[in-house]
Amino acid sequence: MADREAAKGGLGKTEREVLGLLAALGRPSVGVGHVIAAHPMSRPAANLLLSRLTRKGFLKRLRRGAYSVVPISSGATEPPPEDPFAVAMQLFAPCYISGWSAAEYWGLTPHHCDPVTVFSARPQRRGIRKEGGVAYRVRRIPEENVFGTTRVRATPVPIEMADIHRTVIDSLDAPEMGGGGSHVLDIVQAYWERPEADPQVLLQYASRLGRGTVFKRLGMAAELTGKADEGWLLLCRDLLSAGVSLFDPDGEETGPIVSRWRIRLNVPLEPVELPDTLPTPSTASLT
Repeated sequence: MADREAAKGGLGKTEREVLGLLAALGRPSVGVGHVIAAHPMSRPAANLLLSRLTRKGFLKRLRRGAYSVVPISSGATEPPPEDPFAVAMQLFAPCYISGWSAAEYWGLTPHHCDPVTVFSARPQRRGIRKEGGVAYRVRRIPEENVFGTTRVRATPVPIEMADIHRTVIDSLDAPEMGGGGSHVLDIVQAYWERPEADPQVLLQYASRLGRGTVFKRLGMAAELTGKADEGWLLLCRDLLSAGVSLFDPDGEETGPIVSRWRIRLNVPLEPVELPDTLPTPSTASLT
């Protein structure tokens, strides 16, 4: 804190003015354009000013060209952004929060999510990225697959969140985004216990994604933890892809194969009893 106060005394007039205007914006990230808007100057001069403010500890570099304003009261050398969801909206747009982070938001898990799980239509590196002291796990999806979201906050930065149904489908589609197979089963079970649980919406969302593996995991998870009727389970079975898939793609290739769902149950479970057979798959449609 003492170092920051000393640095504050070394700020020039333009630095003080620009820093104050950037802080007043209340945005999770700022860049050259915001500096130029606050105090007209050339881009090289704006970049140099951002570099000086970062070196003095008043800005934190998130990535190339993006910075967060460090709260003046903060004594941390690398304080995390105050709103990681808002930062995600700017760094990975077009995108939305889903998977484990959305499950936590909707109360489908008591466990805190770290890293923040983001589904983005923007080309980027795979895996976990760390930006401004916060870890983000980002999954790339086609832009046409950005649906089933809701705006949970409008200002100062709009936050797009998967709705509760899309949260379940995304976690089943990519279990690593939901915290792994066992945690995904917990999320699904919590979903079925909610009054807003809607099996038809789940089927519609899964059908729109058009991946048979999702129906495998959805049907088997519903059979294990849910309250879906036989007709609904048959609709899932009609849409399975060929071959045997792992329930948890990152898990070991061990565990029983549930042939009617064409899936290997490779997650630890309490002893459960699945019915030996289901009725013959129907030709019913989702409509």
